[in-house]
Amino acid sequence: MINPTRVLALIKKEFLAVWRDPKSRVAILVPPLVQLCIFTFAATLDVKNVSIGVLNRDNGTQGFELVQRFRGSPFFSHIFYLDGVEQVPAFMDNQKGMMVVSIDQQFSRNIEERQPAIVELILDGRKSNSTQIVAGYTESIITQFNTDLAAKMNFPENKVQLVPRNWFNPNLLYYWYNVPSLVALLSMLTALIVTSISIAREREIGTFDQLLVSPLTPLEILIGKMVPGIVIGALEGSLILTVGVLLFQVPFTGSLPLYYGSLVIFITSIVGVGLFISSLCSTQQQAILGTFIFMVPSVILSGYATPIENMPTWLQPVSYLIPLRYMLVISKGLFLKAMPAWIVLKNIWPMVLIGIFTLTGANLLFRRRLE
Repeated sequence: MINPTRVLALIKKEFLAVWRDPKSRVAILVPPLVQLCIFTFAATLDVKNVSIGVLNRDNGTQGFELVQRFRGSPFFSHIFYLDGVEQVPAFMDNQKGMMVVSIDQQFSRNIEERQPAIVELILDGRKSNSTQIVAGYTESIITQFNTDLAAKMNFPENKVQLVPRNWFNPNLLYYWYNVPSLVALLSMLTALIVTSISIAREREIGTFDQLLVSPLTPLEILIGKMVPGIVIGALEGSLILTVGVLLFQVPFTGSLPLYYGSLVIFITSIVGVGLFISSLCSTQQQAILGTFIFMVPSVILSGYATPIENMPTWLQPVSYLIPLRYMLVISKGLFLKAMPAWIVLKNIWPMVLIGIFTLTGANLLFRRRLE
């Protein structure tokens, strides 16, 4: 039978232990805020301030006009003008830029004679994702160049017009994607650290034996260790959510109670992993190392950095075991597109199952270590 008074006393003791330990205070408060700023501004997939090379072998007006459009583009901060084809290998090998635009000698003449005019793009395949984005920028510039040229020279007008519209993130601001993800990611990190070092700290400072001879049962000890991690993780998530909405102006369009309910269930499933790690470790250093061993594959497989659909087919089912996968869907959905409750619940029940499994495993392992 669980005694609420004893459990509340242990929970109070855990909060005091975290607050009075300078290392724990720093680990909980400083790294998440630093990571929020770093991930928001630095860890971005936007490609800006790109350096490119231009090899213009055409002396005509049209070639000059096209080069000026590259110069006026906000995406290209520096343009290197190459004098000949022989300079291209050195330019690419030394990574002075990720693309060379090569304009053919007959470029202007072919346009005036209404013949196909060739512009060759030489891309750095070592930066595959970035170069594809840069190639997209270049395609937009050349498409607009063709449109203006057709109007100027009375070419046959293209009747098909593409009008893109970006839902949920009209200006394609990357931090609108990043901040909702960081609420889940950093609250997960905080909850893991708090719970993973809790039992290990007791062993390290020698108070674990005193805890065992107290009237507390193993289940009460686990609950007392679990609740502070959930509360601190939820507070960390609230702090990042507030900073994201007020400071970074990321819109929150969904239900706040539904979001917090999902966040608590998510953190509970993570706390079970933290207690499992803590039961295995003898020192806080081992516990923190175990936390990061779990964090790295979780982040990679969750779809935060790369889409799950891009992963190998045999690896994709593993992502179903990662709670962060589901919380990222909920967080971005409730932030940006007012996700309906039934879709949120569809992503909550896997986290409930994972939480039951991790907490049960932590309980069994903890009891075994006591024997």
